[in-house]
Parts: sequence; structure tokens; C-alpha cells
Amino acid sequence: MIPDSKIEQWLREDVGHHDVTNQVPGETTGRLVAKESGVVAGLEAASAVFEYLGVSVTDSADAGDRIESGDRVLEVAGPAREVLRGERVAVNVTGHASGIATKTRAAVDAARTESDDVRVAGTRKTTPGLRGIEKRAVVAGGGDTHRLDLSHMVMVKDNHVAEMGLESAVEHFRERASFSTKIEVEVETVAEAPRAAEAGADIVLLDNMDPETTAEAVGLLHEAADEVGREVLAEASGGITVEDVPDYAATGVDVISMGSLTHSAPTLDLSFRTG
Repeated sequence: MIPDSKIEQWLREDVGHHDVTNQVPGETTGRLVAKESGVVAGLEAASAVFEYLGVSVTDSADAGDRIESGDRVLEVAGPAREVLRGERVAVNVTGHASGIATKTRAAVDAARTESDDVRVAGTRKTTPGLRGIEKRAVVAGGGDTHRLDLSHMVMVKDNHVAEMGLESAVEHFRERASFSTKIEVEVETVAEAPRAAEAGADIVLLDNMDPETTAEAVGLLHEAADEVGREVLAEASGGITVEDVPDYAATGVDVISMGSLTHSAPTLDLSFRTG
């Protein structure tokens, strides 16, 4: 659900206070058309923009649909002035979200060449104000949202370990977190992976390790999990590209997280046409 205040902010940013270019009389129809193949997302936000302006959305593709160049993904009808007011915002938000969904689907497809179980996840490296749209786009591409904000999971990072020590940091946050909140520990060496599991981590993030080192850490982590008698998930992260995904998927990790899904995905090329 996109709040009206957000839509008004988007429109005001694009249209300004005294635009005359959109002062076109009469009624019209419009269609959002793909100019390249990809995976569509962001249509909920685009529809909300038009509906806020009193424009009817007459047809729409579904988030996660694969589209080809020339496909219509959204059709609208209403006052020409309002259709034109919403056009650029709708194109921008849909193109941005669809680019994220397309890159995510490429990463998921790459992972499936080696594993049917590994999850491809986004991170918190999102555009301020657009996290909800970007996270939904990751899901539309077949990915996992990871944590939506800091409160969804405790992440014990290198700075926490430097200040308190690994075991003390995990104990410190375990005492303060809800029973339902998972604790993830970021480690940078193979030796730290089993230590994190033994300290009580639910998830161990193997940060900036190459695939060979990641596989070694996963093996030790599984041994430690068996010793403590509970499941501990392994997550690989840090500069992983779509081309790298198969190598990491083959290491036995449970999750591959990629900040580039949201911060570096190219916009999918879309066009809006009226009449």
C-alpha cells in the first residue's frame, strides 16, 4: 500500500507548482509498454499513482511476469491532463522496480544451475524512501527480502565484535532481543564461523570470502551445528555478482545476499504512449 502522501511527494517533485505542459483537455487512454525483455515489478505503485489522480487502471500484468519487448504491462483511461501528470512517475517507478526484479531473476536462475535450495536475498542497501518498492521487486524476481529493517534481526557486525568480542556480543544482544528475533553474526575468517555457531548464532554471514574459502567455512559451520545440536544457517555476502552466483551456490551455503540487486540494477526500459 503506497500512502497518498508519498504519491503526492512524487508528483510534486516531477510536476512542480505551475506546470502547463500537461494542461490537455478531454479524455484519453494510455499504455505502459516494454522496450526490452525482463521481469516486471512496481505496477502496484504505478497503479496507485494513476488511481490517486482519478485515472482508471484498466489492465495490468502481474508482478513477477516475464515480459518481452512490445508487451503492454499497464493500461489506463481517464482525463488526459491526469494521465499525463502520472506518466513519468509511473514509468520511473516501474522501470526501477522491474530492473531490480530482472536482475534478481537472473541471479536466482544462476543459483538454480547448482542448487535448488539456496536463497538469493537482497540487503538493506536500498534507496531511502523506496525500500518497500525495492524489496517487493526482489520478491517479484524470485528472491528473498532478507531483513526489512534493523529491528527484524540482530546483526552482530565486525564493529560489535571489535568492541565487545564475538561471544560477549552475541550474549549481550541475546539478553536484549525478543525470543522470536534471530541473531546473525558476521565473520571474516574461516575460524570464526564455528565460533559464532557455538556462541549462539542462528545465522553466520561469511563476509567477503571467495567460493573456496566459503566452502571450507560452511563445512566447519555444519560440524559446529551438529555439536551444538541445532540448525545454523550459512550466508555468503560481499561483492557477489550474478556471474559469481553459481560458484557460491555450489559451496553449500543456505543464502546468497547481494546488495547489487537493489543498488546497482539497471532500469528496465519502458515507454508510455497515449491515444
